[in-house]
Amino acid sequence: MTSRLLLISPAIGPALREACFYDGSSSIDEAPAATGALPKAAHVVLSPGARCRDTAEALGQRGVTAAELAPLDAGQWRGRTLAEVAATDGEALTRWLTDPDYAAPDGESVQDVCARVGHWLASVPDGRTIAVVEPEVLRATVVHALALPTGTFWRLDIPPLTATELSGRSGRWNLRLGRALGGE
Repeated sequence: MTSRLLLISPAIGPALREACFYDGSSSIDEAPAATGALPKAAHVVLSPGARCRDTAEALGQRGVTAAELAPLDAGQWRGRTLAEVAATDGEALTRWLTDPDYAAPDGESVQDVCARVGHWLASVPDGRTIAVVEPEVLRATVVHALALPTGTFWRLDIPPLTATELSGRSGRWNLRLGRALGGE
């Protein structure tokens, strides 16, 4: 049987708008207009954090939180804006954004998050799963599923409240592009 994984990025909120390293507490600005527009799913999973939970609820989805889908841990940079970190720790930030093996201070590397999310991806059951996940978790899922070099991680743009679909079985995934939120 085939697994269908519909990955939904959260609605916009203060942390996304301000390019802030997410600390899990910031929510969304308003309920998405696509409420009830998603297909039925056998499983619904969420990244930990308020904006994924609030987005799922606004879309009429109730799910379980999966620790493996936590956002990339920015360590000491959590809660700070990209501009603040660039001003005080620019060299480390540049290295973190260009070297997938470099971890933020007391945080994790892009390579680490891709491996963590890849481990979760191997456990996705048959049937349809909806996952409301942070943009970096969605990036890591696509990088791992398509066996892309981890250096492509930052080159994948994930707009708020969009759907990305993977389908496959036995560890072989296909990416479906251009899916409208709420369409089949």
